[in-house]
Amino acid sequence: MKKAYIFPGQGSQFPGMAEHLYNENEQARVMFEKANEILGFDITEIMFRGTADQLKQTDVTQPAIFLHSVILAKCLPDFNPDMVAGHSLGEFSALVAAGAMDFEDGLRLVAIRAKAMQKACELQPGTMAAVLMLPSEKIEEICEDINTTGNGVVVAANYNCEGQIVISGTREAIELACTKCKEAGARRALPLPVGGAFHSPLMEPAAAELAKGIENTLFKVPVCPVYQNVTAGPTTDPEVIKTNLLAQLTAPVKWTQTVRNMVADGADSFIEVGPGKVLQGLTNKTAGPNVSISGLE
Repeated sequence: MKKAYIFPGQGSQFPGMAEHLYNENEQARVMFEKANEILGFDITEIMFRGTADQLKQTDVTQPAIFLHSVILAKCLPDFNPDMVAGHSLGEFSALVAAGAMDFEDGLRLVAIRAKAMQKACELQPGTMAAVLMLPSEKIEEICEDINTTGNGVVVAANYNCEGQIVISGTREAIELACTKCKEAGARRALPLPVGGAFHSPLMEPAAAELAKGIENTLFKVPVCPVYQNVTAGPTTDPEVIKTNLLAQLTAPVKWTQTVRNMVADGADSFIEVGPGKVLQGLTNKTAGPNVSISGLE
């Protein structure tokens, strides 16, 4: 049996998240207080008592989800992964949980990423949309057609599971792509309430700042293979990890391919660590019938 621990990304946050950890675990309290100190603001107050709108801000959402996931993993008495992966931001949580980065360094890097992405969103406004039940090849073809005809920028950004792909780009291009996907037979093409065009070329303005942050962070060999979003494959090489983390900013999240590869490599138990149950749902649609899927919040 091989255990795969998976870590959620942006969109899994909710008011009151992780408050039970703070109240029930001394180690968690120490880590949360350290996080407030590192970030320079009281993120625990926003996580525990803030509104959904406050938690939606990228520079709050990303460290909040990271903290919930990583602190929970660090407090588990039997955390012994055979492999790990995370969806978008969750990849940073996975890396820290697997020992590729220290907690403090990982949090600082997530904060740099979140602020850089927030700035990129303001410089080049964009959005995302979920396309259901249309083959990925057709979605990619529609996006390419829009890009080459000068109607904005749109790309496939998240390969979430069979039948669910998220596209990302400029608002006008997303609207046009949604129309064309529905005309091509998509069951739905639904704009998402997000603050930017994540995992698309519109995030390029954040690259220089994130690259500097990655270079200034000490990466170590993790305790197990990390399956990264960009390749969907495993690695324990710190230099490869760094390269893929930067590429992830503008490249698609290959979650469907990641889950398939983990199963092919022997994973028969997937455990989501962090807020919500998003990855449990996505993984259940991909992993197959002989795989156990559960979650820890």
